[in-house]
Amino acid sequence: MRQRVGLARALVVDPDILLMDEPFSALDVLTAETLRTDLLDLWFEGRTPLKSILIVTHNIEEAVLMCDRILVFSSNPGRVVAEITVDLPQPRDRLDPAFRALVEDIYRRMTTRTPKAPVQEGLFAGMGMAMVLPRVSTNILAGLMEALAGTAYAGKAALPALAAELQYEADELFPIAEVLQLLRFAELEGGDLLLLLAGQAFVEADVDGRKYLFRQQLLTHVPLATHVRHALETGGEAGLSARRVRDQLQTHMSETFAQQTLRSVVQWGRYAEAFDYDEKADRFSLEDVV
Repeated sequence: MRQRVGLARALVVDPDILLMDEPFSALDVLTAETLRTDLLDLWFEGRTPLKSILIVTHNIEEAVLMCDRILVFSSNPGRVVAEITVDLPQPRDRLDPAFRALVEDIYRRMTTRTPKAPVQEGLFAGMGMAMVLPRVSTNILAGLMEALAGTAYAGKAALPALAAELQYEADELFPIAEVLQLLRFAELEGGDLLLLLAGQAFVEADVDGRKYLFRQQLLTHVPLATHVRHALETGGEAGLSARRVRDQLQTHMSETFAQQTLRSVVQWGRYAEAFDYDEKADRFSLEDVV
């Protein structure tokens, strides 16, 4: 109801343009669909003097359902990487093959690799310490690999189908898929997620086997985890100050991203038993790890 009131307050002053930032993301599915329909009815029936509506959304289907023009942005840095004209007639049908094809095309555009800018060098030259890591738990990573390995997909799934089955929005699914790709458990390309041999081995392994495989991939492919482990192995029993690592990360990224990145490495490293972390002391150590 609060969102309905917010929309009404925005429209009652007869604006020329309506700016909306994730207006339906916090609503339940039925309410969100009702509000989308109400807004589209107001727009197409000419019951408002609005000349344009700008909406920010991570929901690809929502964008195709509502918009006539879609801009796809990259991250870090944010740039327009695609401009798509949606010429499907309104009202649009989610089951229309043309609708589904456009959704899949956007997923494909968002997962197609582009040449990366050189990593900022500095504290740990050549180690890729400028990499911002998303907050994705190991349970979620394992769950997605298990879903991929299931009979429904047999190791390969189109992201739109995977998102629909697991009820993920694009901004929820992409970070999980990207972490799996970073760890070389899966490959993300052209709108599909492909389980690699390491991912298949992880799914088939027991608890200890999974930890071993995760530790192997983590220390091989995540530069920050490699640095922490190396510093602990060569620095003696005193351990490694997490504050020092956090400060070093902030030479490459914002304080918020540094905190997020460190928390991700802490959670992944603990699960893999690659290193331990004492929250009270704010220090890494090799106590009780392999």
